[in-house]
Amino acid sequence: MEFNVKSGNPEKQRTACLIIGVSQPRKLSRAGRLIDKMSDGFLSTIIRRGDMDGKLGQTLVLHNVSGTLSDRVLLVGCGKDKDLNEKTYLKILDSVSSALDNLGAMEAYSYLTDINIKGRDIQWKISQTVMQMEKNRYHCEQLKSKKSETPKSIRKLVMNVPSRRELSIGEQAIQQGNAISSGVSLAKDLGNLPGNICTPTYLAEQAKRLQKTFPTIVVEILEEKDMKKLAMGSLLSVTAGSQQPAKLISLEYHGGPSDQKPVVLVGKGVTFDSGGISLKPGLAMDEMKYDMCGAASVLGTLSAVAEMQLPINVVGIIPATENLPDGLATKPGDIVTSMSGLTIEILNTDAEGRLILCDALTYAEKFDPDVVIDIATLTGACIIALGRTPSAVLGNHSPLVNDLISSGKQVEDKVWELPLWDEYQDQLKSNFADIANIGGRDAGAITAACFLSRFTRKYKWAHLDIAGTAWVTGDNKGATGRPVPLLTQYILDRLVEK
Repeated sequence: MEFNVKSGNPEKQRTACLIIGVSQPRKLSRAGRLIDKMSDGFLSTIIRRGDMDGKLGQTLVLHNVSGTLSDRVLLVGCGKDKDLNEKTYLKILDSVSSALDNLGAMEAYSYLTDINIKGRDIQWKISQTVMQMEKNRYHCEQLKSKKSETPKSIRKLVMNVPSRRELSIGEQAIQQGNAISSGVSLAKDLGNLPGNICTPTYLAEQAKRLQKTFPTIVVEILEEKDMKKLAMGSLLSVTAGSQQPAKLISLEYHGGPSDQKPVVLVGKGVTFDSGGISLKPGLAMDEMKYDMCGAASVLGTLSAVAEMQLPINVVGIIPATENLPDGLATKPGDIVTSMSGLTIEILNTDAEGRLILCDALTYAEKFDPDVVIDIATLTGACIIALGRTPSAVLGNHSPLVNDLISSGKQVEDKVWELPLWDEYQDQLKSNFADIANIGGRDAGAITAACFLSRFTRKYKWAHLDIAGTAWVTGDNKGATGRPVPLLTQYILDRLVEK
């Protein structure tokens, strides 16, 4: 879909559809008032009759409105002005997207950028419009022999800016929105693929594709023999039961000065998780193809950063493996030695994400990181604690955690902090090794992060548990692409700070 920005009065726009906001109670926006004046009160008459009262999400299509050069005028309800915020703005955009899909118009001109959202500028409104429109256009039919018949949808959307001075800001916002949307779509595509296609080798191939697309990205793939040389006994214990070879994928994006310490993103890449010997229940086990969504979000974020050519250094690390049971699979009670030298008693082979992440987090030290953020569909306990609205965030550096929370609020990719107190560490004690890989039923999401914290003491670190947010279950099953918007916004915010 093509996006543009322009500055001008609504009555002068020659377009297939003008998009005008109406708030409650029956209050036309600035653009609406201009159209109403040029049409001799036509819009106000429609509103006065009750055809449109401004209720949030309400839409009304008007044809051949006099005094305009537009074929149609789409009135969109924005709710009460006092209730306007980031969330309601996205709902308004959802309503517009749905209405345009059934309109038959190939292009439209939107004045919804005129809506006042407290604390959000024109750049935010434009980038969010791009992202929301692209989100609603996403369909996963890559493996269907017959594609669904969809109505002719809009191909071009022009967004209004107050004056010509904001045109460059708007164009930059479109670039950001497009780049993040592309990264989200990549993460969704990878997450939605089944485990027989999206294997560790397939993820490595996707990393190499990014390298071909963006010369600023350098990719290195470590094989199992390389991991053995690095003494990654924890990671290798997870892949022991699989015939698919594990991969340790690293992507280095060089956009900043050579001496700039990078942001390091570590994404869990379990391409299918059966639980291993600690076998999961059969119900909904197909959804364990989504256990590599942390890896997908790293690839999506690197894609967005490279597309925007951001002046910063970013590294992505993806430990990729399957977790399956066979005669060689790791057994409950086995003890392995991690790359850090810590020994781990594996009490539950279904707590495998932390076993591959801990070696990847130790490996991250080689990049001399400024900060490290790991992203993982790590614990069902996180869903019990927080549901499926926010991701959980924990870490050893409060400013980093706070920055992630702030960035998440900007793009409606919310996170909520859970405590990482020393008292929880006692649950990981083992009689036979340095640490156990589970800490019991209590505070499962927290003790999982406590486990990872043992391997992150040499740098500033935060952990994102995306078990509840990486995909949607039920009739609308599918990957969400989260937290690509959060991670990309965090990187953008770092550039503003500097």
